[in-house]
Amino acid sequence: MVTQRAYKFRFYPTPTQKRQLTIEFGHTRFVWNWALETRTKAYKEHGESLNNLNLSRQLTELKKTECSWLSEATAGCHIQKLRDQDTAFKHFFAGRTKYPRFKTRHQAQSVRYQLDQRHVEKNFNAKSQRLKLPKLGALKLKWSRRIGGIPKMVTVSKDPAGRYFASMACEVEIAALPTRKNAVGVDVGIKEVVITSEGYKSGAPKYTYHSARQLRMAQRRLSKKKKGSNRRRKQQQRVARIHARIADSRRDFLHQQSSKLINENPVICLEDLNIKGMLRNSRLSKAVADCGLYELRRQMEYKAQWYGREVLIVDRWAPTSKACSECGTIHESMPLKVREWVCPDCTTRHDRDINAAINVLNFGTAGSAGTDKARGAVKTPRAVA
Repeated sequence: MVTQRAYKFRFYPTPTQKRQLTIEFGHTRFVWNWALETRTKAYKEHGESLNNLNLSRQLTELKKTECSWLSEATAGCHIQKLRDQDTAFKHFFAGRTKYPRFKTRHQAQSVRYQLDQRHVEKNFNAKSQRLKLPKLGALKLKWSRRIGGIPKMVTVSKDPAGRYFASMACEVEIAALPTRKNAVGVDVGIKEVVITSEGYKSGAPKYTYHSARQLRMAQRRLSKKKKGSNRRRKQQQRVARIHARIADSRRDFLHQQSSKLINENPVICLEDLNIKGMLRNSRLSKAVADCGLYELRRQMEYKAQWYGREVLIVDRWAPTSKACSECGTIHESMPLKVREWVCPDCTTRHDRDINAAINVLNFGTAGSAGTDKARGAVKTPRAVA
């Protein structure tokens, strides 16, 4: 299968490159804010909708008159930022996001460079680990993996923790994994992030919980720093580094679990959970957020598409936790504190999570999720003495 695959590498700039990147970030941020203000005024005052072509002409005139200092940055980066804003407005009009907002220097910064495909071999070579960008020169990257293909764009970003990254997307061909005949049901939770119908339990690392004391002390010190001072800025980076370490650890754990499931199973059944609703629970929201359940599903879906696997989504209203996987009896209620229970009809002793994973598998493979055929796999609800 031929698809776009993204690569992200840690980038260690020299002092000269840091200064130039500061200019690039500042100029592209100015272009974004100027373009957003121009678009908004044009629509409110004249009912006119501008696009990146109209704004590009105005930006050229702006460089010649009022803002000649914009020539210090790469001109192609300004055009890419205008295109980014076009994309943001398309998402807004489609109802996927809110109205684009102004950017500040306290947020994560990014700038995108377009590689000249006529001379791309001079500036990019994955084998010799060489990447050159306009006005930056050769970049010192941590080439943590091999790249297949040649990128057309390179995005250089700086996160709130002060780390620099270079990201690129290449068109690569991914071979499908060997076919197998088994299927697995996957239940997700807080105590165990991944539970399969075969009895596998991944555990829950709880990265936020284990870093809570360190994070609490760092945030307390931050609250005592004077706003606008250099010490406050440095302390903000210390807090951001703790959050970045937690996020990186969680993402690595989820990649391991999703890759394991995709490699071992050709068909995977998942439950369609209401993650936003779970996050509204004041007692469980922190633990739910620490598990990254939506990110796990997202990774499994795109990896399944890459490697020729299939992910089946089960209706969220299916009684996966309350139904007996042996005889189909449904309990009227099943509180979270009940981790093991005995079926009153067939006297089978169930582990709550494994039983739910088996039910997810049964519902997912019975037919379309949520149909009468899938719901027919269980009996009519009855009270449990």
